[in-house]
Amino acid sequence: MQAIQTKSFKEQITEGIPNELPSPKPYEIDINHAPKRKEILSEEEKKLALRNALRYFEPNQHATLLPEFKEELEKYGRIYMYRLRPDYRMYARPISEYPGKSEQAKAIMLMIQNNLDYAVAQHPHELITYGGNGAVFQNWAQYRLTMKYLSEMTDEQTLVMYSGHPMGLFPSHKDAPRVVVTNGMVIPNYSKPDDWEKMNALGVSQYGQMTAGSYMYIGPQGIVHGTTITVLNGFRKIKKNPEGSIFVTSGLGGMSGAQPKAGNIAGCITICAEVNPKITHIRHSQGWINEVIENVDDLVIRVQKAQAEKEVVSIAYLGNIVDVWERFDSENIHIDLGSDQTSLHNPWAGGYYPVGISFEESNELMANNPELFKTKVKETLVRHAAAINKHTAKGTYFFDYGNAFLLEASRAGADVMAEDGIRFKYPSYVQDIMGPMCFDYGFGPFRWVCASGKPEDLAKTDQIACDVLEEMAKTAPIEIQQQMQDNIKWIKEAQKNKLVVGSQARILYADAEGRMKIAEAFNKAIAENEIGYVILGRDHHDVSGTDSPYRETSNIYDGSSFTADMAIHNVIGDSFRGATWVSIHNGGGVGWGEVINGGFGMVLDGTEDSDRRLKSMLFWDVNNGIARRNWARNEGAIFAIKRAMETQPLLKVTIPNLVDDDLL
Repeated sequence: MQAIQTKSFKEQITEGIPNELPSPKPYEIDINHAPKRKEILSEEEKKLALRNALRYFEPNQHATLLPEFKEELEKYGRIYMYRLRPDYRMYARPISEYPGKSEQAKAIMLMIQNNLDYAVAQHPHELITYGGNGAVFQNWAQYRLTMKYLSEMTDEQTLVMYSGHPMGLFPSHKDAPRVVVTNGMVIPNYSKPDDWEKMNALGVSQYGQMTAGSYMYIGPQGIVHGTTITVLNGFRKIKKNPEGSIFVTSGLGGMSGAQPKAGNIAGCITICAEVNPKITHIRHSQGWINEVIENVDDLVIRVQKAQAEKEVVSIAYLGNIVDVWERFDSENIHIDLGSDQTSLHNPWAGGYYPVGISFEESNELMANNPELFKTKVKETLVRHAAAINKHTAKGTYFFDYGNAFLLEASRAGADVMAEDGIRFKYPSYVQDIMGPMCFDYGFGPFRWVCASGKPEDLAKTDQIACDVLEEMAKTAPIEIQQQMQDNIKWIKEAQKNKLVVGSQARILYADAEGRMKIAEAFNKAIAENEIGYVILGRDHHDVSGTDSPYRETSNIYDGSSFTADMAIHNVIGDSFRGATWVSIHNGGGVGWGEVINGGFGMVLDGTEDSDRRLKSMLFWDVNNGIARRNWARNEGAIFAIKRAMETQPLLKVTIPNLVDDDLL
């Protein structure tokens, strides 16, 4: 029997998986859906996937759901349980609108719904936030059950999340995390792409990306900020004024969609290619792109005009990026900065598309002839790299954006290796820019969300953060003055750039001292009823949270870049120092099996407990990574950890002794 939904929002949350099934949902063609995943399960494994899905439901519902779930598995390669998708609008409500016994749990519900907001999520009906496969949950039963548990939780319980599945509430204590999240933490020898495909199709593991599966994504604002800093510092590196200069890249998805906006803020001409018409027009309608051009001849004329007039403009080319690189070479259009931010951590399932084949034909090929699709992608990567090489020979500065472009291009046989045959000929943006300029000094993507949902609260927190940074800049050492000034400029212009998508959130790069002082000032403002609760977090892409040899730890040169001790230490240390929730993932950004990354969330409520926790946890969360980078002999990190020891007498870190190169 099917129930007619008349329950309130709070009633639907506390109900969890309903006793009476809701009506089946129509497949909405206007929504940006995930591509069909390739068929990878045997007949017996398909039965296992169905058993796994049906265990969420009472036996009397199995006969109704079995054919439906079987059809989803065959049609989409996954069981999403579309029928269970809630009827209410998905967005981050003010914290007061959530049911529950714990304010911390309500804050987590707010963040989960923000990750699934249609304005935020890449494939909201498939519970995917960004990156093509970065999931919050595997199916809608998991979502419903998790929200129910959070509505019942007290501050003496912890919810354990097992790759999207809520294992249950366990007794703990008020200083323990309210939620512990793991995603994709498989046995190391089973981290090949097909291993993930199989486990995900079975419903036993998921790719949490970075902030998707840890409930800390704030829309494209986070990557806008990081990309802005990267582009600005890229131009500084080549000693070029952004005005009238060209930045060429590709991808307009959940993360990559921020690139045109960042280019505008940096002050250059940005050309960003994308093959998906739907997401291209979404980004244009959201104001993240100034113009869309579908013909490469028109693109050439438009770019030449922009160069001549030194415009600050962002242009989306609706087509394949290879066409842009090759045509700009033949037309002798000089590209100053070049990169790529397609989802090459997921190259065979929609993360990167072959040249010369339409978007629709590619999706057909991906599902029905995956081996031929794979061959076409590899051929495209070889052409892509060859075109880039022609431009770099003319002076273009190209950097890998940590999306596994160089890694997959090398595996495809492209000419991207250095003469030693070990390293890539082009640096990662972390290796060359963000690592030595930011991460080694402890500067990384600190972010916060105003739980009240009020824009005026966000404006007040912007001002508080700006005041703190300006005061710190007065006495900051010369080594970090550039970082301080970049972030003061950013926060002053944040409102003007209209960066909020979804929750009332903000990001800036801050070191441990800055994060603690800003958080302390927020907590004081909450205590004085000037603002509502604030949820702190960060991108996993940070000083300490992620071990990724081709991205976050690509500027670690002591041979330890393939170890993951730092990320594990980070999440364990955060959990007993006061984080409200913690997460640790396999995969994220550069691919399943290529990285271990962790994050946290922390609710500030104006209490002394919050003040104690923020000082303990934020100090560790940053300095753990600086300590490791210092031990790798990174000059900036040695400076930063010595400075940290001067401010905290209980901190004693081993400093490396440097060896004379002539002696070696």
